[in-house]
Amino acid sequence: MSQIEEIHDELGENHVATSAETPVRQDAFNLSDDEKIALIKKDVESILHTLGMDLTDDSIKGTPNRVAKMFVKEIFGGLNPSKKPGSSTFENKYKYGEMLVEKNITVYSTCEHHLLPIVGRAHVAYISNGSVIGLSKMNRIVDYYAKRPQVQERLTMQIVQEMQRVLGTDDVACVIDAKHLCVNSRGIRDIESSTVTSEFGGKFKEESVRREFLDYIQLDTQF
Repeated sequence: MSQIEEIHDELGENHVATSAETPVRQDAFNLSDDEKIALIKKDVESILHTLGMDLTDDSIKGTPNRVAKMFVKEIFGGLNPSKKPGSSTFENKYKYGEMLVEKNITVYSTCEHHLLPIVGRAHVAYISNGSVIGLSKMNRIVDYYAKRPQVQERLTMQIVQEMQRVLGTDDVACVIDAKHLCVNSRGIRDIESSTVTSEFGGKFKEESVRREFLDYIQLDTQF
């Protein structure tokens, strides 16, 4: 293994991100979904064949196509900007000026270092400056950015940045508590550990506001 390969391997084993942006090439969407599925199907067939699997067996012969469709249509669907949730907001006519918290949003993502699941909960909050967003839209934003190869720190930041853009305010916060199967099922194989990340913007950088948010989500972690 070359020195460069060793560095890349070490970064991946330690789950270190190298970019705050999802590393997508400029030509990422030149191919249609169907074209991508056809190519990925061949790649999965090659992997399974190399591993020694019998691809004529009824149980596994459909696996390459299932995996390819899952990659393109489901677990990595958030790479496609055409699937980004709409950003409509509404006037805060009832003048609600306190914190709004949507907690325990289910997170299903995929670690970009080993392509194994990240499973947990996201807690998102904002303070309106005149606009409000539908509650389900917050879930959809989390789901969109989760459906791509990810690192948890980047996912947390992307959720906050999108909420800030949509609402036109810096007063947004997100905390994610998740298990990484690349830690739980391989490597150190620690099934009890989870990872907590946070991003606080605007008023949430103030200790009292941040503490109120953490109390709402019943998280004892100090930030």
